[in-house]
Amino acid sequence: MLERIRPVLAEERAETRQMLATYRRYVRGEASEAEMEVANEQFRELLKLTGLGALATLPFAPVTLPAMVKVGHHFGIEIIPRAFRELRGAGGGKDPDSGPPA
Repeated sequence: MLERIRPVLAEERAETRQMLATYRRYVRGEASEAEMEVANEQFRELLKLTGLGALATLPFAPVTLPAMVKVGHHFGIEIIPRAFRELRGAGGGKDPDSGPPA
């Protein structure tokens, strides 16, 4: 399992470094609107990852995390970061972009 997660975390690390570089360019007035949108999207993904990590440390996480994901889908809120949804989709799970149930 760790071998499947390692490349995802490496990708997140690279994207986060790019986000920080974009924010530095923004402070100097050198970042475009499109670059800022990409950086802001990565920041949202980073917040999801941080929140997911915090939730994973709670007691009964194997029960509460799937329940929270299901409730999030019901309300159209994606809790799982994009990179992990792609990993899940590659693993033969439910299509990560299928959206909330009807």
